[in-house]
Amino acid sequence: EKDITDSVGEVIAEDILSDINLPPFSNSAMDGFAVKFNKNIKNWSISGEISAGNYIHSDINDLSAVHIMTGAKIPDNFDTVIPVEDTIIRENEIILNTNARYSFGMNVRKKGEDLPKNSLAIKKGTFLKPQHIALAAACGKSHIKIYDKLKYGILTTGDELVDINENPENDKIRASNLYTLIAAVKEIGQTPVNLGIVKDDRENIKEKISSSLNSDIDVLITTGGVSVGKYDYVKDIFEEIGITKKFHKVNIRPGKPVLYGTFQKKEKTVLIFALPGNPVSALVTFNLFIKDILLSGYNNSELVRINAKLSDDIDKSDSKRHFIRGELRNLSDGFIVSLVGNQSSGNLAQMSKANCLIVIEEDRINPRKGEIAECIMI
Repeated sequence: EKDITDSVGEVIAEDILSDINLPPFSNSAMDGFAVKFNKNIKNWSISGEISAGNYIHSDINDLSAVHIMTGAKIPDNFDTVIPVEDTIIRENEIILNTNARYSFGMNVRKKGEDLPKNSLAIKKGTFLKPQHIALAAACGKSHIKIYDKLKYGILTTGDELVDINENPENDKIRASNLYTLIAAVKEIGQTPVNLGIVKDDRENIKEKISSSLNSDIDVLITTGGVSVGKYDYVKDIFEEIGITKKFHKVNIRPGKPVLYGTFQKKEKTVLIFALPGNPVSALVTFNLFIKDILLSGYNNSELVRINAKLSDDIDKSDSKRHFIRGELRNLSDGFIVSLVGNQSSGNLAQMSKANCLIVIEEDRINPRKGEIAECIMI
């Protein structure tokens, strides 16, 4: 169990039921006057006032109205709330405006209409967000049972890589993927395990992958070594170790070489995602094949997808599905998305400016400015 204030970003391991009716009493949805509906009555005498948390019972009848505030409990024999702006107030009397809409039950939140007592509030397996914490609190839960976090081992491969505290000289680059994916795993509420950098040596890579798979990790993520180059050993090593390959290569850009497989141990199955080495490709495929798969298993936590109008022409002539880095903005006339600079799969500077991936489907050729495209928020 965890304290409710420490449970956001966790996966709940129990169903939470409402221990009371929500709302627990019928209350007013706005400031106004509570009355008993009668289409033939247009004016009432004001018999009192009720504010939120200060209910006062009084003797009232069909010709009475109570001045009531938002959230305040409605007396049992009243069923309708007339907004203040729909009335004319004269001394101790209100008169319904001639053009006001007046209908039975208006502006009343009924007892239990959100959640009746003992009904399901939060389903087991839900990825907890602040809105779930709010509902759990309303149901009186101070502590929540949560699942242990999955452990994600992250391994980067490549002779060209040096760690971030080293100065990359000649043909070397810093291993940004390692830290990108550690951050991405943390963002989805799981535990990253830094497995470091391994050079393009078949035996070293094989030893590192084997030892990682026999540790306590639940998921192994590698970057690099899954393409068709002379030193791309990872996919072959997976076969030698006995990993069951589910797929290798997908018809997308960027990220075509991605590989997914499983490794069966006595006590559990380890999921394996081998991502491309290019930094943008690695992050894009993480979002599409790891984040989306993981979150889709949790209730109400799928990737956010928004349709937006293109502010730029897009050149696309192949039959791949493209995921283009973009900046989505919400303007007065709707969502609009623009391209974010150079779309090279190694351009981290431009990737850092993007807040979405623009999806251009396989059979869609050269979409133009003003057309609508789906955007996956990142």
